[in-house]
Amino acid sequence: MPELAFDLARIQFGFTISFHIIFPAITIGLASYLAVLEARWLMTKQTIFLDLYHFWVKIFALCFGMGVVSGLVMAYQFGTNWAGFSTFAGSVTGPLLAYEVLTAFFLEAGFLGVMLFGWNRVGPGLHFGATIMVAVGTLISTTWILASNSWMHTPQGIEIINGKVVPVDWLAIIFNPSFPYRLVHMVLAAYLTTALLVASSAAWQLLKGNNNAAIRKMLSMGLWMILLVAPIQAVVGDFHGLNTLEYQPTKIAAIEGHWENPPGEATPLILFAWPDMEQEKNHFELAIPKLGSLILRHSWTEQIPALKEFAVEDRPNATVVFWTFRVMVGLGMLMIVLGAFSLWARWKNQLYENKLFLRFALVMGPAGVIAILAGWFTTEIGRQPWVIYGLMRTADAVTPHSVTEMGISLGLFVVIYLAVFGAGAIYMLRLIKIGPKPKEAMQGDAFSVNKGEVEDFIIAAEFHPPHPTPSERKDD
Repeated sequence: MPELAFDLARIQFGFTISFHIIFPAITIGLASYLAVLEARWLMTKQTIFLDLYHFWVKIFALCFGMGVVSGLVMAYQFGTNWAGFSTFAGSVTGPLLAYEVLTAFFLEAGFLGVMLFGWNRVGPGLHFGATIMVAVGTLISTTWILASNSWMHTPQGIEIINGKVVPVDWLAIIFNPSFPYRLVHMVLAAYLTTALLVASSAAWQLLKGNNNAAIRKMLSMGLWMILLVAPIQAVVGDFHGLNTLEYQPTKIAAIEGHWENPPGEATPLILFAWPDMEQEKNHFELAIPKLGSLILRHSWTEQIPALKEFAVEDRPNATVVFWTFRVMVGLGMLMIVLGAFSLWARWKNQLYENKLFLRFALVMGPAGVIAILAGWFTTEIGRQPWVIYGLMRTADAVTPHSVTEMGISLGLFVVIYLAVFGAGAIYMLRLIKIGPKPKEAMQGDAFSVNKGEVEDFIIAAEFHPPHPTPSERKDD
């Protein structure tokens, strides 16, 4: 297969999965957020929580639909572009994806209809149960997908017979060494992404002068989540890094831009550099002595593996993963700063009025999505040149297509994705711009459609359940 065609196949899969991962990440967080909102409404009968529920459920439905569509396309590529991988490891990845459909997707799809359209048809308890089932379904789906992906990084529980993977221990396959860290890291990333989206949309409304109880509640809840989860994510990331050092030391060496180990010298932490893969050195390096050893070995003297200790053909692209990792970590630190800033603003009773803080929260809105993409690039590019670490190289997994075939298909993907998902993203931003509205002044059934919104996007919809008499609204 021509090298250019191989590169185009990798770019195509990277392009489609980058679009796909955004939508499940948002739905994972929003599903749990919706469950919390409905639970608080049932407990307090404050319609403010119901107002927020019916605002964010539209965003959830939109992202859920786009996630399903983009996921189907990505799954087909295993057969069309990566036949070698499917032939070699389909006995593991196929069942894991099937389990995801049987246990998670069917659960979500079954209760999603009740969650979206059942307000006038089922009681409050049953509707809340449907919301819980959808939220649980998103987490189960995440579990199976991360089990499959983690196995590709730390494979175990299999034998290779006649050139194919044969499962011998499914518990070992599912609970492979990197799975727990990846699962927790991804779920927390999804919660942070949602919290930042919620908080930034509230900050936008407040900066525009739309200061009502629902907006204040939305900002408060999002910031509490960021304050709590961002530091936990940093700790989980540290454990994840130690696990990666044990099982994929080449990736860690590339992430750190660490080329060689002078005898008796601790590993520095390189803050800034431009790793040069051809010259095997860093340009413009700025480093802190010994700190790399302290972070990765929890020691002042112990070294970490260096890139020159591995064969050239076994090294990932250090230039890319060095910077994608730093984008992820840098944004994570800013999330911690945002949480701390919000705590100070609460203490000063300025949470809803401090313009500097609100602008910071607004700018941080897309940080969760960017951090997820940067982390995903670090993980997947850092695994190269292996598609299954230590067992199968990516070059052996690709379907032998021509440059013309791959170029045309990639071009079509780019055009169609930008049109379809671009329209979806624009519509989602328009909904967020409008913001939540009190439903007690509205009329309608459980699902009513605004004609103008339908013309903009097919999924435009409003969910209007019957409401109790509004109770006094109070902020957290």
